[in-house]
Amino acid sequence: MVRHQPLQYYEPQLCLSCLTGIYGCRWKRYQRSHDDTTPWERLWFLLLTFTFGLTLTWLYFWWEVHNDYDEFNWYLYNRMGYWSDWSVPILVTTAATFTYIYGLVIGLVVTLVATVVAMSTVAQLWEDEWEVLLISLQGTAPFLHLGALAAITALSWVVAGQFACAERTSSQTAILCPFFAVVLALYLAPLSISSPCIMEKKDLGPKPALIGHRGAPMLAPEHTLMSFQKAMEQKLFGLQADVTISLDGVPFLLHDTTLRRTTNLHQTDPFWTAGSLSPADLREAQNQSLCSLAELLELAKGNTSLLLNLRDPPRGHPYLASFLNVTLEAVLRSGFPQHRVMWLPDKLRPLVQKVAPGFQQTAGSKEAVASLRRGHIQWLNLRYTQVSRQELRDYASWNLSVNLYTVNAPWLFSLLWCSAVPSVTSDNAQALAQVPSPLWIMPPDEYCLMWVTADLISFTLIVGIFVFQKWRLGGIRSYNPEQIMLSAAVRRTSRDVSIMKEKLIFSEISNGVEVSDELSVCSDNSYDTYATSSTTPVDPRGASSQAKSLTDRSGH
Repeated sequence: MVRHQPLQYYEPQLCLSCLTGIYGCRWKRYQRSHDDTTPWERLWFLLLTFTFGLTLTWLYFWWEVHNDYDEFNWYLYNRMGYWSDWSVPILVTTAATFTYIYGLVIGLVVTLVATVVAMSTVAQLWEDEWEVLLISLQGTAPFLHLGALAAITALSWVVAGQFACAERTSSQTAILCPFFAVVLALYLAPLSISSPCIMEKKDLGPKPALIGHRGAPMLAPEHTLMSFQKAMEQKLFGLQADVTISLDGVPFLLHDTTLRRTTNLHQTDPFWTAGSLSPADLREAQNQSLCSLAELLELAKGNTSLLLNLRDPPRGHPYLASFLNVTLEAVLRSGFPQHRVMWLPDKLRPLVQKVAPGFQQTAGSKEAVASLRRGHIQWLNLRYTQVSRQELRDYASWNLSVNLYTVNAPWLFSLLWCSAVPSVTSDNAQALAQVPSPLWIMPPDEYCLMWVTADLISFTLIVGIFVFQKWRLGGIRSYNPEQIMLSAAVRRTSRDVSIMKEKLIFSEISNGVEVSDELSVCSDNSYDTYATSSTTPVDPRGASSQAKSLTDRSGH
């Protein structure tokens, strides 16, 4: 009785191939006792894919929010009591775990759980920061679209292989429909992409004015005379300062409730820039002391505006009730031009407007335009995630200026520039002052041409890949022995054939099966896939002579 036994050929299996390739670096063949992908393997493949996508999102998130690392560090500092740059270990750990998921099985589970916990924690404690993802996509979406097209085009090789090897129409439909649904969504994705930098160059507004956040804290300790001097050397539009009051009634500049974070360059270097200071600047920084409001007003009397924010003293402070009056008096007594003062505190605003009518009244929260106009508000000071382009246009139409904080990254500054933001507050004003134009700007016609061209190239390549894979793999879907032998004879290399001949011989001997004489008339390449054998038992003691005989007959 003659039977055909499959020896080597296994249809491509996406889940199994990816798993063995990722964990075992075996991307070509995978031989085992059964040739079906198990439910557990499918589940594990989905888990791997989900973890990869989630970790990639987490890595992208931490890369894009580097503009706000200082806010995150300051947030933890207030709760833990010491200053450290937490963003660096988080970013390094995320990058490491992103790579580690391809290592060990346990690493996948740990990475998945840790990423979910971390993302949930940030969503609760720092939920505003997730809006940065949407803002960052305004700057990266056109380029991410091109990357996604390249990825889906490359993936079509695997999908086309699965499609060509599938025997049932239902299986082909299950493969083809989801894939082309994703492809179609990617092709049409630019319809939903809205970036302020997709505009005509002639419509680009003036560069946003720069306000030094507590001076120039990346060049000198914040809220010191040195810091404000460094900021003024950059010829900025203005300076921002936080004003509080001492026990003896002297207004001075300090943001935190303690001095721990900003008074020791060796232990607390908030922006990790002390090492870049020259020896002379380092000596000067080490000799800085707290700066009074009067000293800042005297220093900035020239053409510099001041954005003043008041931080109320703690309970029990002798000047708790009169703090605002004392500060207002200090500003008026200094002779600083009133029209250069952007007054942020909302407390007792009618009194301030009466005593200092020249101040530019500034609101720290969004309100209805009618309410802002009734309060004679001239400026809005908002976080950059709190205002949309449409709101910016609406405020501009009502002659309201908007200042956004805290903008440190050039990519974010470029987006806000394209959005026609009047001014921004920055810790990194010295770097933003050197930005000559937005990082990229593209006319709508050019963007449409790039989008359509990329889609057409991708579609052409995908169709070509499907046709080629159908031609290459379609002929071996059937298990007809003669057809498979012919296919193997044409497509297998001589080295593969030799290896599989040996596997055939020794697998038949080890199974106690005598190979039929019909083997001698088959093409040498037929051993690549099938062997014709009988089921007659063989004496194990004759194995060596039988192997020699078979080797001679097969031309080995």
